[in-house]
Amino acid sequence: MKTICKVLILLLVSANISFAQSKKEVKKNNIKTVTVTDTENGKTLKNKRTEFDKNGETICDEDYTKDGILKTRCKYKYNKEGDVIEEEQYDEKTKQTEKHTYKYNSLGEKIEEHVWDASGKKLRMHYYTYNTRGLKIEKKTMDGDGKVLGVRMYSYTFN
Repeated sequence: MKTICKVLILLLVSANISFAQSKKEVKKNNIKTVTVTDTENGKTLKNKRTEFDKNGETICDEDYTKDGILKTRCKYKYNKEGDVIEEEQYDEKTKQTEKHTYKYNSLGEKIEEHVWDASGKKLRMHYYTYNTRGLKIEKKTMDGDGKVLGVRMYSYTFN
């Protein structure tokens, strides 16, 4: 029985991966939405739904519980370069839970992320630093009042 469950989980995960469409494919085929469903015991239930804009960018992601009930929804807004500048997260009751805003430098590297709660209170900020090769070298996280919560450093080795 455990083996069957493991196989089913593997099949479900691989189905999600295989149905993922690249931005290029979405734009080329003029795809508006992709809906992933699972059929078990004769019942067909939604697993995931993704909506795209005319440029092939994801504008809405919905995830569903194993019972086919909406669990979470994310909506995205982009700048003219195709970078996400805003992400709104909603719970199953379509009530906003968080909002993320992003800023980029002239090279298209994400340099700031601000996280707000549903009432508009700033929860935290992330600041990113890059080296001359464009590789991220630091992520600094601060609380809503500007107090440093942590710093993550990235180092690279090359051949």
